[in-house]
Amino acid sequence: MTFSQFEIRAGAYYDSVILMQLQKGLAGLPGVVDAGVVMATPANRDVLLSTGFSLDGIEASPDDLLIIVKGESETAVSEAIAQVDTLLKKRQSGGSGDYRPKSLKSAVSIQPDANWVLVSVPGRYATDVCHDALDEGKNVFLYSDNVSIEDEATLKKKAQSLGLLVMGPDCGTAVINGIGLGFANTVRQGNIGIVGASGTGMQAIMSEIHQLGGGISQAIGTGGRDLKDSVGGITFEQGLLALGNDDETDVIVMISKPPSPEIANRLLATAQSMQKKTVVYFLGDSLPATRSISYLTFASSMSETARTAVQLSQAPKNSRAQTSPTSPPSPGYLRALFSGGTLAFELLTTLQKVVHPLYTNIPLRPDQKLPDSLQSQGHTILDLGEDEFTQGRLHPMMDNDLRMRRFKQEMSDPEAQMLVLDVVLGEGAHPDPAAELAPLVKTAVSEHNKDVVILVVGTEDDPQNKQHQIEQFEEAGAEVIDNVQEFVAYVATEFSSRHVPDLPAVSLGHETIAINVGVETFYDSVKSQGGTAVHVDWRPPAGGNEKLMAILAKMKSKK
Repeated sequence: MTFSQFEIRAGAYYDSVILMQLQKGLAGLPGVVDAGVVMATPANRDVLLSTGFSLDGIEASPDDLLIIVKGESETAVSEAIAQVDTLLKKRQSGGSGDYRPKSLKSAVSIQPDANWVLVSVPGRYATDVCHDALDEGKNVFLYSDNVSIEDEATLKKKAQSLGLLVMGPDCGTAVINGIGLGFANTVRQGNIGIVGASGTGMQAIMSEIHQLGGGISQAIGTGGRDLKDSVGGITFEQGLLALGNDDETDVIVMISKPPSPEIANRLLATAQSMQKKTVVYFLGDSLPATRSISYLTFASSMSETARTAVQLSQAPKNSRAQTSPTSPPSPGYLRALFSGGTLAFELLTTLQKVVHPLYTNIPLRPDQKLPDSLQSQGHTILDLGEDEFTQGRLHPMMDNDLRMRRFKQEMSDPEAQMLVLDVVLGEGAHPDPAAELAPLVKTAVSEHNKDVVILVVGTEDDPQNKQHQIEQFEEAGAEVIDNVQEFVAYVATEFSSRHVPDLPAVSLGHETIAINVGVETFYDSVKSQGGTAVHVDWRPPAGGNEKLMAILAKMKSKK
């Protein structure tokens, strides 16, 4: 038979580490079978019930501290409850003895050079603490969970407008200027920067980079919801910009679950604009047809991501990616008219990573379906060899008529900028496709100011005379490529390089100076790494009383 006793402390606040230590201390006392020390939220009450505690007759609000002890005798549980304050004093006196301000504002006055505020208070209070930190001009590492996605978006938009970062909520990992925040691993410093929406994924990659002899310049966590449409990848894009402007970073790693196509396209374009070698790993996402697009290299696993990043980090600093545009890109859309379905598919699998909106008559996703195959919109890739175009007429490899008509249509569209064709040579194909297509290409280039790119597929022994075909198209002003991978990389690079983000600059500085609000462990961690930190002896405003908190908030807003 066991006995239990409980105590409720209304509005009491202790950080979760102290509560954990108190629970372990109580459970280790003589005659105690088990102990629970939690804030009395519905979720925590459910956990206590599931682990064998009876909550009959216990009425407590979510803001109350609930202490419950189960033991072998009434004496054992009573004596355990009587030792709560003694145990708490022991846990709280185990710190460094440094002066601990009672508010964030006081902490800023003590350490005005602080550039980070680490927030790990309960979620219902975290948003207000973050707003205060941003108002003080500080970046935020937000470990707290249970922050609404609406509040997350609001905080991140505010930070973006101020040129500050909000990493999180529920951000568990970061390394800034050699100082690990949250659950970061101890890794050597180096020239590889990471931005990720996956905390454990970042840890796995940075650990493997370390094991391979590489090092980390910065690791910026965003929180798992940052890439959702309702947030829009704000922190992820800011992180890319910060790494792009960081002199210590030569290689960038991007890691997350697959974002929406629109967000992914924008982030990859931002990465391209940084002009630094970048390894991309979107967990579970399909790889593009060409694994490298200018500065971007796509990986298929965390280990491959780490290996590739280390290899790139060891290359000369001035090395460039495989393919770069030969001329400054112009605004406008791509219109690709293919005779080869597989070639169209090859370009589609890559372009869908870096351009938006993208439409086609051979869609890989429902949102890519071109509503009307006779009218292009946005970026359009057409397989003119599909049944809808070949009924009652020869295949476009044999007959250029349909492609010529559609080429004229696209040439006259002011929204179209790059016109793309494949020309497939060989037995049975059109005997001299350039003779018909080159004059149209010349008109498109010289009179309509269009860019024309042509993929020529064939050999020198084909009856059409491959070199003669290439010469005719080049004389007409086209960019001619006779290798599929180079062709796909060229077209993708042209369009992924067009986005130049116009956002306030984010600087990570050269030193990490932190103010910690919440879990004391994070303060201890920064100090143990040789960093500078101040710990705030934070308590919920108005003792967590909702009515008083509302009054205080109104008074604050009127100042």
